[in-house]
Parts: sequence; C-alpha cells; structure tokens
Amino acid sequence: MTESKVMPPDLTELKVQGTKISMITAYDYPTARLVEESGVEVVLVGDSLGNVVLGYDSTLPVTVTEQLHHVKAVRRGLKRALLVADLPYLSYHVSQEDAVRNAGRFIQEAGAEAVKLEGGSEMVPVISALLHARIPVMGHLGLTPQSINLFGGYKVQGKPKKEADRIMDNALALEQAGIFALVLEGIPWQLSQQITERLSIPTIGIGAGPYCDGQVLVFHDLIGYYPENTPRFVRQYCQAGEMIKDAVRAYCRDVRSGTFPSLKESYSVRKKTEPDQE
Repeated sequence: MTESKVMPPDLTELKVQGTKISMITAYDYPTARLVEESGVEVVLVGDSLGNVVLGYDSTLPVTVTEQLHHVKAVRRGLKRALLVADLPYLSYHVSQEDAVRNAGRFIQEAGAEAVKLEGGSEMVPVISALLHARIPVMGHLGLTPQSINLFGGYKVQGKPKKEADRIMDNALALEQAGIFALVLEGIPWQLSQQITERLSIPTIGIGAGPYCDGQVLVFHDLIGYYPENTPRFVRQYCQAGEMIKDAVRAYCRDVRSGTFPSLKESYSVRKKTEPDQE
C-alpha cells in the first residue's frame, strides 16, 4: 500500500516494483471511506452497481446520470486512492464526441481521475479522443459484461486458441493506444499470465487467475452482501449479509418484546437541578 496519493502512472511503477495492486468497487460515501482506510490503491465505481445496488439484471440499464450520482458520493469518501469511473453502456459507443462529453462529466463534475471502458481494437479511436481530452483510460477485455448478449451470457472467454489470440492482439492494441492499465475478466489464467508478461502496463484480474499485476473484486461479493449466486472467482472474507439479518432480527425482537428502547436510550423531562441533556 502506498501512503501518497495514487495516480494512473503510479500503477505502472507498482508493476515495475513487483508490487501487487489492490482494486475494489465502491458505490457510496461510507463504503469509500472504509475501503480507503483498509489500504486499497484503486477504487472503481463499476457499472456493476446496476446489479448489486440498483437491482437490475445486468449492467446494461445503468445510465450516465445514475453512474454520476454514485461517483460523486464515492469521491467524497476518498483522499488517497485512485478513483476510476466505469463508462456505462452506450455512453461511448455512438461517437467519439459522445464519449469525450460523457467521460468529461465524470472527471469535471464527479471528480473521477480516470475512466474505464470495455472493448478491443475497435475502441482505439475512442481512446485516442479521450486521451486528447486529457482523460486517462483503463481498458477491459475478456468477459466484458456490456457484451453479454453477444456472448450469450456470462461465459469464460479466450479458451479456444483463436479467441485467445484475438484477446492478446486487442491487449497489445489497447496498450499501444495509451491506456494506463487493463482489466482482464473471465479468461484462463494461462492467457492472463501471457498478457501480463507481454504488456508494460499493469493488468488487473477478476476471474483471470493469480498472475495479473493486481486484482479487483466487487465489494458486495467480497463481504457476502449480495444475495445472488457468488461467482467461482470470488473469495468471501465475511458474511455481512447474514450479520445484518441477525442484527435486524434482534432489533425486531427487542421492539416486539418492549426491551427497546430502554429508559437509558430515551429522553426525560429535565429536573431543575440537572443540566440540559441532548
């Protein structure tokens, strides 16, 4: 963990040093405070908020307005970690002008320090336009959730050699285009290892094995807070969902039994000899 403010070039320096990069998602102010105090280098406001916060069945319905709202909240909770904002579906696909305008809002209005987009060599012109506007870009290859309709669902990518070669070529093209880091999702560990060794920029894995330069997980998955199926690549470090349910059950029990609130948790009329109590 670095103690100074983390910026995009710092991630390459961590790769050179052989220091693994910790990245995690956050979608609100208190979570941002907690994950930063825990020592992560990068906080991603992922469009995964569509699944784990807004209750959508995919990331596709997430709008720029919704995403901006959450990036602003996370910004208020961070001082040291690098803040990266996911660009939602269709916010950068229609034209380069749209891409710059929408990405610029995340930088100017919401306080992000970089944006992340999905796609391979077809995104090179968009990346060039964003960099021309002085907006750092993180790439994302492999299982890209905004393409699940093309993939036919959440399926591991890059197993056939032809597909693996295509992902490798796209990784090299994105590095050449100027991205500062690359997320690799849902691909065989052998492929992610090869990509990591070929690239001079850091790779961040999610379901891509242990040989990437860093790892990212969805906060809700990591703490056991999301009620749906947990992906194979997730390691749950606690069961926050069960802890919360236990706490709420205890609260309901105490309310129904009349043991909450107690007089100690209540206000009373002040006696003349007593000071005011707030």
